[in-house]
Amino acid sequence: MSFLPAGFVQTESAIPGIEVFMPAPESDAIQRPIVDFKCPNCNAPTAYSVEDGGLRCEHCGYYEPPKRPVVGKDAEAFEFKVETLEQLAAQATAQSAHGWGEARKELHCQNCQARTVLPQEALSYTCPFCGSNKVIQQDAAQDALRPRFLIPFQVTPERCAPLTQTWLGSSWMIPGDLKRLARVADFIPIYLPFWTFDAATRAEWKAQVGHTVTERYRSGGEWKTRTRTVWRWESGRVGQAFDDLPLPGTTKLSRVLMSRIERFDMAQLAPYDPKFLAGMRALAYDVALEPAWKAARERMREATRKACRDQASSSQIRSFSMSLDFADESWRYILAPVYVAVYQYQGAPYQVMINGQSGEITGQRPVDWTKVWLAIAALLAPGILLSLLGVLTLVLGIGALIGIIGLVLLLVGGGISFYIYKQAEEMGHV
Repeated sequence: MSFLPAGFVQTESAIPGIEVFMPAPESDAIQRPIVDFKCPNCNAPTAYSVEDGGLRCEHCGYYEPPKRPVVGKDAEAFEFKVETLEQLAAQATAQSAHGWGEARKELHCQNCQARTVLPQEALSYTCPFCGSNKVIQQDAAQDALRPRFLIPFQVTPERCAPLTQTWLGSSWMIPGDLKRLARVADFIPIYLPFWTFDAATRAEWKAQVGHTVTERYRSGGEWKTRTRTVWRWESGRVGQAFDDLPLPGTTKLSRVLMSRIERFDMAQLAPYDPKFLAGMRALAYDVALEPAWKAARERMREATRKACRDQASSSQIRSFSMSLDFADESWRYILAPVYVAVYQYQGAPYQVMINGQSGEITGQRPVDWTKVWLAIAALLAPGILLSLLGVLTLVLGIGALIGIIGLVLLLVGGGISFYIYKQAEEMGHV
């Protein structure tokens, strides 16, 4: 009788009577542990309840209390050391290190290329991020790195609609009928991937710093004043500590929108459990650790550079140089709760996102440029008219006071108009 070693399969032998074995393909050698969330009473699917924090069956009312020890800031972080990376590589084939821990489907959008992971029993034929129905459903792969921690949902679905209606009507730049006509789709709770990074930076800087001085001098028998910039070399040291700096693990969503809702309270981190994802969707990461860390380092570098420049005795700086060292670097891979919806206005889709922990909302809103240009015209008109009138009075020799007032109004109106235009432009290009 043949003996089959664990993790091996029999292969063809060139010598009769000799058995040869080879390592089994990964799909056969590694069976990821899969949990099936079924109600023990009626066998219907159970789902995670945001209100109760446990599993609930909507068919018979069965409820399983939560078992979620909050670890918060004590959540394990991985250091950027050779031995740590080697340990993670050794765990690459471990059953507990990969997969979602339950059988799930993957929704691949052909429009925005997002890959959303959803429960097996879910019936969904539209992408939650762009609203397109050009999607392909398939079994979700169980080979992605499993997050160690997540932040559970705390905002209930019932709060999403009132938050959205208030947000849609919070700006005068949007069309007047938007709040009434916008057909807001159902908000979908989805866990988004994030990398978080800790580090300490130490920098030494050197630069020429300019100071404006006023001096008196004698010319043509008269005393006059003039200003000039005196440049002096300055240097200093700056230390910065970065704690849980978040970087999105996906490129499928607007970076601007993500930056507006990425302020999560890491004190609520809980160990990953497939129960948190029961009945909910999740997005697998498509940004690997290395590029995410490079982006995080760049953000830390810019923040430290700004701290160095702020340390200078003047804002006039030239010939700036900085040497920077990183220390105590560590990272986590987590899932964060977000509600996503796509609403339609005049046939165009607009995306809304809500932080599932804090309720902070952001999204895309159309701009009524007619309103914007009328407001800008109203701000500039008084200054322009008074300036023209001032020129006329100056020509007639009446005086220049009206012209001065007009010029001041024009400068003030121009500044406010520029601010309004930039705000409208940012709103329209999220």
